[in-house]
Amino acid sequence: MSFRRIIWIVLDSVGIGKMPDAESYDGPLDSDTLGNIARQRPLALPNLCRLGLGNIRPFVGLPPDPAPQGAYGKCALASPGKDTTTGHWEMVGIHLPKPFPLYPHGFPASLMQAFEAAIGRGTLGNKAASGTEILTELGEEHVRTGRPIVYTSADSVFQIAAHEEVIPLAELYRYCEIARGLLSGEHEVGRVIARPFLGQPGAFTRTANRHDYAVPPPAGMLLDQLAARGVAVHSVGKISDIFLGRGIGVSDKTKSNADGMAKTLAALNTTPAGLIFVNLVDFDSLYGHRNDVEGYARALEEADRWLPSLLSALTPSDLLILTADHGCDPTTASTDHSREYTPLLAYGGRSGVNLGTRTSLSDIGQTVAENFGAHLSAGVSFLGEL
Repeated sequence: MSFRRIIWIVLDSVGIGKMPDAESYDGPLDSDTLGNIARQRPLALPNLCRLGLGNIRPFVGLPPDPAPQGAYGKCALASPGKDTTTGHWEMVGIHLPKPFPLYPHGFPASLMQAFEAAIGRGTLGNKAASGTEILTELGEEHVRTGRPIVYTSADSVFQIAAHEEVIPLAELYRYCEIARGLLSGEHEVGRVIARPFLGQPGAFTRTANRHDYAVPPPAGMLLDQLAARGVAVHSVGKISDIFLGRGIGVSDKTKSNADGMAKTLAALNTTPAGLIFVNLVDFDSLYGHRNDVEGYARALEEADRWLPSLLSALTPSDLLILTADHGCDPTTASTDHSREYTPLLAYGGRSGVNLGTRTSLSDIGQTVAENFGAHLSAGVSFLGEL
């Protein structure tokens, strides 16, 4: 065992340039989440640059460090797709043979009829839409009729929005469980998501009571293997939802990036050994999908300012890994995820190592697996290079 503890942080959607096959997923868009933001709005990311962010590839205003403190590289996504489930599953050694189904024109009538019959009421929506726009469009009608709002996005998701004072959380979660049971076979979407909200017409706001119902990942993935070896796993953010809690001993939900960063520091005090697996989602959910360049830039700078407090809390037997799961470029006309390379920064062990272009996000999972005495069916470990 080379490292006693690994802290693995997913900067959700912080892609660093389109992959060669991106056009088949994104069309002609020149998606480059971090690169395009840096071109439009100067970024102050000195601490990430010290780790080697600017050494991965040229970025405007993010110079390479002559002696980076970390190892650096980038990861391609080997599986078809560009969504949360695909990216995170690949990280733990699962390569999808085909993408999860998408519904740009809404779900089939037969599926919606079965869902409405099971919950005992009609629905609104059944279309692809932004989570904020759908509330503006249908929130008032939902409050008046009591019908839940069903919608999807460019990702493989079945989302159910409901006002917490109209449909109580427990009932909304029950609806999601019913949907998850119906969405199988050819309609097995990656996630069913509860999207509760509060407020009055014209001022609806989504609450922190979101809950994801993911497809069960195949057996034998990284978290299963760590659990079998008695390795402690502490998750922060939506990691537990993505993997249905499998192999996770302690899970902290988060309300924001700031909350996630605080809970990551707290986890260092309670998890002295094992894996701390973190997702910071605001980049994606609050800014990427809303084409908010300034908000995305501020979130990146907030994470950068936090980084020294994290690094100072680490021990010589710790390994920190920073990466992403896909892109979500706020500078393009699209509000969807983008198929991009993800950054790879590793702090611990040897510094200044160029890890190159990894062919799969599974290389990270394989590195974690090797460190704790396990082995995945996919991925090439870079543990020895560290």
